[in-house]
Amino acid sequence: MSTQIPTSFTEEFSSQVNLLSQQEPSRFRGAVMAKTYTGKVAQVVHQLGPVVAQKRTTRHADTPLINTPHDTRWVYPVDYEWADLIDKQDEIRTIASFQSPYARNAAAAMNRAMDDEIIAAFFSDTTKTGEDAGTTTDWTTFVSANAAHQVASGSTGMTIAKLRSAKKALMAAEVDVDRERLFVALTAEQHDDLLGETQATSLDYNTTPTLVDGKISSFMGFNFIQTERLGVDGSANRRCPAWAESGMALGVFGPIMGRIEERADKSYATQVYTCGTFGATRVEEKKIVEILCSE
Repeated sequence: MSTQIPTSFTEEFSSQVNLLSQQEPSRFRGAVMAKTYTGKVAQVVHQLGPVVAQKRTTRHADTPLINTPHDTRWVYPVDYEWADLIDKQDEIRTIASFQSPYARNAAAAMNRAMDDEIIAAFFSDTTKTGEDAGTTTDWTTFVSANAAHQVASGSTGMTIAKLRSAKKALMAAEVDVDRERLFVALTAEQHDDLLGETQATSLDYNTTPTLVDGKISSFMGFNFIQTERLGVDGSANRRCPAWAESGMALGVFGPIMGRIEERADKSYATQVYTCGTFGATRVEEKKIVEILCSE
């Protein structure tokens, strides 16, 4: 049983169990390509590289055959599960039913795990590529050769200049910014940095009065996703990804399952259980920019 339930025993009537502050819904699932798969591994997308049209210079010339480069990105499933027990004696001692809040708590934990898989895939050095997943495509090597896709910290936090650099890198990589949905993930610290930027809050640059509710939801074509789960680099700079939706993929291997049932082997305590199998991968490096922010 959960050793924390006795703390909810009460002598006064209560009709509600409140969850502590936490992220409940997934904040990234709707910002990446998400598909359902089966099996031990899945091909997320078959990639076709760019080709060059050949100029025709003579009449009745042979038809030119231009080889189209092919590649494949793979996603590997990761299993997650969660369970807790609620003793009958615990339910008797409180008027509130724990089953629904426990199920909600379980779903929140699973959604956060899904976000963690997506976040880890942004700058992964173990992304699998190739017909048989035999090639490792790492982010470190990519940004070494494509410096514009990593915006340096410069001992500053999130700035308009950094967002401009990220947008410039995506456009220079021929990302279709007119059709693609663009996102930037940031923590409360970077959001606060932007609140201090006049361009981000002035009505001269926005159609929505930002300072009315104190939240910047979008700017310069980027939709902002606030999360406290982003990692840092070796210099403690926050690694904030900017990306086009088709640059990242989430693979869900079957539906997330939830069960609430009695456990005869646990004195008929109620078990709340949930499990899910999913994984994420970076689809195309050129559709992602790493923005480093000093905190």
